[in-house]
Amino acid sequence: MSADCSHNSTCPPNSMEEELPEEMDDPGTLKLVFTVGSAVMVGLVMFSFGCSVEIQKLWSHLRRPWGIVVGLLCQFGLMPLTAYLLATGFSLRPFQAIAVLIMGCCPGGTISNVLTFWVDGDMDLSISMTTCSTVVALGMMPLCLYLYTRSWNLTQNLTIPYQSIGITLGSLIVPVTFGIYVNYRWPKQAKTILKVGAIVGGVLLLVVAVAGVVLAKGWNTDATLLIISFIFPLVGHVTGFLLAFLTHQSWQRCRTISIETGAQNIQLCIAMLQLSFTAEYLVQLFNFALAYGLFQVLHGFFIIAAYQAYKRRQKSKHRMQHPDCPAVCYEQKPRETTAFLEEGDGVVVTLGSLGTEQQHRTAE
Repeated sequence: MSADCSHNSTCPPNSMEEELPEEMDDPGTLKLVFTVGSAVMVGLVMFSFGCSVEIQKLWSHLRRPWGIVVGLLCQFGLMPLTAYLLATGFSLRPFQAIAVLIMGCCPGGTISNVLTFWVDGDMDLSISMTTCSTVVALGMMPLCLYLYTRSWNLTQNLTIPYQSIGITLGSLIVPVTFGIYVNYRWPKQAKTILKVGAIVGGVLLLVVAVAGVVLAKGWNTDATLLIISFIFPLVGHVTGFLLAFLTHQSWQRCRTISIETGAQNIQLCIAMLQLSFTAEYLVQLFNFALAYGLFQVLHGFFIIAAYQAYKRRQKSKHRMQHPDCPAVCYEQKPRETTAFLEEGDGVVVTLGSLGTEQQHRTAE
């Protein structure tokens, strides 16, 4: 469906008018790379990470979904608002502003699950958030777009890619469910699959980053859009972490929600752009989506490197202060604040840990 935004003056125009190329250089290659790459990543990575999910922990997230609710608030509250403020603050042209808003309204992507694993995040929460945000996107994407574009008064017909959302949802639920079953039946094999999947996911992230750099040689994108594609993921990570911290989530959940907020589903954004814009505008917007995907991967690598360096430093300090304590003593499961625990949960955890110690002593 076409998008006629060029003659609308309600959204602030960019002072630098530029001619848009009539055709994309090689849309088939770009589409093939991201279609195949996303299919492989979603299939393998989600199955392997499904092997890390325990049914009881997953059910606890669904039964007491504070983390999921905070994540959805970040995903469909903070990100669309951030997109609107960026589009207004940088005085984007109407069709550019809508593209940025579409990116902000997209649900979380699979890349977030890979990054969450490498920063020791809550994998159960991460997978739950990715799945739930994709389901909620069926209603929240059109709602957010309707609310924010009303202030621009654009004669714009946006097409929501319901089919792509459904395919994405199926590619999430099926491999994750199979992975959960494997973890339930064969826990030892599941650990091996998880390690392999984490490595494969890291390699695929690297491949996506390298492919993005190579493809960037032919990009003809407005410099303002490139700046926004660099800033946008960072703002999502920071605001997601702050909101999780202010709602008294654990440090592990704060890291998870932060990553889930900044990592968007690029494939859905590209699908919606292709359905809503003509080739005249699509060339810039398509490259904006690719740039966002590239920068969110690069930001992810930086976050992983910073966290791993911090983790090694803390372990080193622990060994110096407690030379007689093994390295396992350093690893402790984060505890939620009492504000988000139902009455009696803390007692159950304590009794469970005492029971484990007592059984261990009896065995000795």
